[in-house]
Amino acid sequence: MQLSKSQYSEMYKEASEGTKSYITVPKAFFAGGLICMLGEFLSSVYENAGLTKEQYPVATSVTLIFISALLTGLGLYSKLAKFAGAGTLVPITGFANSVVAPAVEFKAEGFILGLGAKIFIISGPVILYGTLASVLYGIIYWLTS
Repeated sequence: MQLSKSQYSEMYKEASEGTKSYITVPKAFFAGGLICMLGEFLSSVYENAGLTKEQYPVATSVTLIFISALLTGLGLYSKLAKFAGAGTLVPITGFANSVVAPAVEFKAEGFILGLGAKIFIISGPVILYGTLASVLYGIIYWLTS
């Protein structure tokens, strides 16, 4: 499909209409803030429960991932994301959602061709290029130090 600049511009205007940033930005800010507050609360709970300085951050991360995956599996994370927008992209919960959502969507195709093949469809490129970038940065650091 070839589009001229004017056709593309018109499509862009139609798709952009209705976005009220004075509403969506505060909702995203507060939703992301609540997710972060939950993380801080969990950290405090785990620290006060006797976990060491190395253990309680891991327990917090695992709990946030579990909650995000559970809410995605139950179909509730998408409702939260529809309301809160970018606020649900707080890295650890948003990443967990991006892994679980395609797996849930394709579960009808079976464990191998559905779940197994589609689970990293969204997050795969992030993992791939993040790993590649970290290796390249590591080599550059090693060469310059």
